[in-house]
Amino acid sequence: MSNPDGFQARWTRLMHRVHARLSTRARPATGFTSMPEPRTIGAFARGRQLVAGNYLFAGHLVTAPELSLWDTNVADPVFGQELQGFAWLDDLAAVGDAPAREKAQVWVWQWIDRYGRGRGDGWTPDLTGRRLIRWINHALFLLRGRESEQSEAFYRSLGQQTIFLSRRWHTSHSGLPRFEALTGLIYAGLALEGMGGHVDPAIKALERECRTQVSDQGGIPTRNPEELLEVFTLLTWAAAALSEAGRSPAKEHLAAIERIAPTLRTLRHADGGLARFHGGGRGLEGRLDHALAESEIKSRQADGLSMGYARLSAGRSSVIVDASPPPHGAASLNAHASTLAFELTSGRRPLIVNCGSGVSFGEDWRRAGRATPSHSTLALDGYSSARLGEGGQGWREEHLIDAPKRVPIQMSQAPDGLRFQGGHDGYVGTHGLTHARTLELTFDGRGMVGEDLLIALDDPAKQQFDRAMDEKELQGISYQLRFHLHPEADATVDLGGAAVSIALKSGEIWIFRQVGKAEMTLEPSVFLEKNRLKPRATKQIVLSGVAIEYATRIRWSLAKAQDSAVAIRDLNRDELDMTT
Repeated sequence: MSNPDGFQARWTRLMHRVHARLSTRARPATGFTSMPEPRTIGAFARGRQLVAGNYLFAGHLVTAPELSLWDTNVADPVFGQELQGFAWLDDLAAVGDAPAREKAQVWVWQWIDRYGRGRGDGWTPDLTGRRLIRWINHALFLLRGRESEQSEAFYRSLGQQTIFLSRRWHTSHSGLPRFEALTGLIYAGLALEGMGGHVDPAIKALERECRTQVSDQGGIPTRNPEELLEVFTLLTWAAAALSEAGRSPAKEHLAAIERIAPTLRTLRHADGGLARFHGGGRGLEGRLDHALAESEIKSRQADGLSMGYARLSAGRSSVIVDASPPPHGAASLNAHASTLAFELTSGRRPLIVNCGSGVSFGEDWRRAGRATPSHSTLALDGYSSARLGEGGQGWREEHLIDAPKRVPIQMSQAPDGLRFQGGHDGYVGTHGLTHARTLELTFDGRGMVGEDLLIALDDPAKQQFDRAMDEKELQGISYQLRFHLHPEADATVDLGGAAVSIALKSGEIWIFRQVGKAEMTLEPSVFLEKNRLKPRATKQIVLSGVAIEYATRIRWSLAKAQDSAVAIRDLNRDELDMTT
């Protein structure tokens, strides 16, 4: 990714403004030729908060019922992007009553008055594509009761944005931003009078993007599960819109959908949420299952890796492991040093998690969320398994460097369950040690045993280990093995410090034990979720010790208490509290 303050980036922004102004000189689109079936899903709770004047975007809460959405003054570019992309229209439409419609209508026509002549930061290809999809999806909701003059302004703005998008989509970054731009262009070209000429070029461009960005394994370069879901959702929307208009999606477009669907099933936890790795969250409630159902693709990924992740699933439990080298180059700008970290979910309740992406809480939290100690894996001597390197000016330009290059893994059956074995060389260069991890999940999903091994594999590695030991005056190289708990998991030290009991809201009790000389403690941690005002406090189990030999073994287990029922009716509802 280029320097945001460099010449190329500044030139691109200037040309966006020029073409935005030029496009607004046209007076196209007087109505719809056809309108795709609305498919975007909003959150009722967020919609009610918006109606009440509680504006929560990118981790910032503005409570100002008297203010328009466009008068909120928050100096955060991500906040502004979330406003300009109009995904919040989904939330207001989910409420759907008269006050919600009034807010939506006022804010849309205020945008037309303020920014519709090519002004503001919303005139970028990805934001314009996102905005067009929402305006078209919710057109009936927005146009109800409007005067003809307002309707004409609405259609005219749609047409002008479509013209802008047709001229500037190629300047968007490959990946999700370009998928958003091209899907918006296809939507608008199919729906608006006089815009049909933009559809064929957009179909061909989308086919090229599918061919270059979606791997044979059904993954994308960033390895971000939530971003993969967004790409998949856009592709299914575009395919459905084309089919409903009597057009055929391109062959590579359909093939990409077929490759991604099984991968998303692998990355889906037992509670319906996505694994939280490499900057991604669990996804909007219901979005994953809805997208998979819409695709009508039932196949599952064959045993092995999906986008670099391994899955163990049995009974009510799912375990997902980051089992490949992290993304590199431009794709690593939001990547995490999470190699061999895992998450475990039991039924509807996450148990072991990663802290998540701190991007909505500022630079310090973003950096902290990317480090190895924010993941459920082993960190050595205060180091992460990959380091942040300066890739340009500003905190958004930090690539991952010195990352693991070799991550061999093996999936097999254990005598009483499923086994994952993997290793990585992220600490070989600094300490001469390879981190190897074995996880075994029982066939009934009620227990998991783990072994983490630090080992110097060959003579050069042993020499590097000896040098590291000399620097520590032969006192040993410290390690911390972390297991971050979900905030709704209630953990207490039990059995005189020999175990940790973890109670889930479902009523299940899980017991964590370790075998060996490591010190076990229960320490504070955080859970980072976007759309929250601040990080949520939680706890982590930490096994600490020192490596003083060429091989150090740490063994542990996590199992349901004997009296936990085999089947539990977990009917507790989780209501979204946006301010915690």
